[in-house]
Amino acid sequence: MDTSIEDIFRHSMRRFATTVSVITCARGGVRHGMTATAVTALCMEPASLLVCINARASLLTPLLQEGAFCINLLQSNQAGISRLFGGKAKGEARFAEGSWQADEAGIPFLADAQASIFCLVDGVIPYGTHRIIIGRVERGHFSPAFQPLIYQDGTYMTSRSLSAQGVGA
Repeated sequence: MDTSIEDIFRHSMRRFATTVSVITCARGGVRHGMTATAVTALCMEPASLLVCINARASLLTPLLQEGAFCINLLQSNQAGISRLFGGKAKGEARFAEGSWQADEAGIPFLADAQASIFCLVDGVIPYGTHRIIIGRVERGHFSPAFQPLIYQDGTYMTSRSLSAQGVGA
């Protein structure tokens, strides 16, 4: 087994289970989006999130130019949407599946996502091959059901409560 830092990191990150998100924005009437798993809460005051985007991603320039975006947390039955935004499709073809709507500013959001969180860009930190985007939460909506699409070890999964298996909280 290779013990280079890159190999150790790659294998370790495959053990990370994360909710799959689709990050969207609109610029000049054109919709943009990408699948992301590098999304996490930053703090409650102000309510904010971090999104890590590769500097070569087609979404990055319009997102930074517009200064506003939406994080759509996918439900377990939306793996097809994740695949489209993850590179299977390009441009407008990424929006071919799902119940896409637009807010008053034209930002696309998935109406039946587990949650859609609208943010303003509040900071950008370059780091290596990526840009860390700090999104200040402006508004959002969520589904009462918890059915996240999870990505772990290179595949899609769903979650289930351990209490259903007799394991206490």
